[in-house]
Amino acid sequence: MIIGVVKETYPGEQRVALVPAVLPSLAKGGMEVLIESKAGEQAGYPDSAYVEKGGKIADSRGQVFESSDCIVQVRLLGANAKEGKEDLPSFRKGQMLVGMAEALSNPQSVQDLATQGVTSFALELMPRITRAQSMDILSSMGTVAGYKAVLLAANTLPKMFPMLMTAAGTVTPAKVLIIGAGVAGLQAISVARRLGAAVEAYDIRPAVKEQILSLGAKFVELPLETGDAEDKGGYAKAQDEAFYRKQRELLGKVIASSDVVISTAAVPGKKAPILITADMVANMTLGSVIVDLAAERGGNCELTKPGETVVVHGVTIHGPENLSSTIPYHASQMYAKNVATFLLHLVKKGEVTLDMNDEITKGTMMTQNAEIVQPQIREILGLPGLSA
Repeated sequence: MIIGVVKETYPGEQRVALVPAVLPSLAKGGMEVLIESKAGEQAGYPDSAYVEKGGKIADSRGQVFESSDCIVQVRLLGANAKEGKEDLPSFRKGQMLVGMAEALSNPQSVQDLATQGVTSFALELMPRITRAQSMDILSSMGTVAGYKAVLLAANTLPKMFPMLMTAAGTVTPAKVLIIGAGVAGLQAISVARRLGAAVEAYDIRPAVKEQILSLGAKFVELPLETGDAEDKGGYAKAQDEAFYRKQRELLGKVIASSDVVISTAAVPGKKAPILITADMVANMTLGSVIVDLAAERGGNCELTKPGETVVVHGVTIHGPENLSSTIPYHASQMYAKNVATFLLHLVKKGEVTLDMNDEITKGTMMTQNAEIVQPQIREILGLPGLSA
């Protein structure tokens, strides 16, 4: 079975879907890898590194699409709406497609893939179960984003993070608040603590308190009813506006006393909740920094401009849209391991085995036989349920 890797076309995307290190394990599973020339160059993986591990370099992008049984990408059509459409005519009926699709946010793109007759899989829909942890791209990319968010904040803040005892006096530690203690938030806590900051963290889900405390941060407790804050997959659930209004009132004082706020609160497939209002920003100390990791979904801060950095009331607000791509070497390494593990789950001795009773296969498959088969996507598009 031939797995094709093409160069990413999304503006600024530097990651690559497979790295040389995973090729031997794929070969053991009966898979050959065909790579578009220079597909991994921006991530730090030259063509020669792929060849050394048994990969083959294609003469053109078209050859990859023509020769491959399965195409793997970082960003599929839904996560690359404009440039991704140029590849649509290159897909053929029955070809497999694996990557990050932003399927719940851009369901129409899934319909376009169905029309091409491809069997497509959205890795961001991976179920949060133990045996799928090694395939979880959201956790991998969240780890990278959380790490980089702290470095971005530290580079912007006109203060040092750690407490220092010097001949010139004592330097007090910077106060960092992390909103949202998912993978990105927990990684941000860890990095900020290692840099010496005084870290507090808040999450709508009470169950993460122990994790926050274990990393040496203080858990911000707000008197809110949070019994329905988490879905069965472990993700935060969207709440009503009355809840968010009360939450903002209580968070205001904590934010005002913070030098850095890193917000990561997002609900899959929905607009990010506004947790930091313009008034809250106005009450922050001059020179403070906000890094809004929910910028791709509109942002947790009312003043965030996705993809931009703005200064309002003397507060710098970063709205990065693709932060993981700024550390492409290790982001690609982690993503590739997730993808390779997923491929080995589907392919046995070079043959594809699609078990629709399997939670991983069923949860990630978007299209098959020119039909959208993912229940959530069908519901969003207003399509009737499929029979078994």
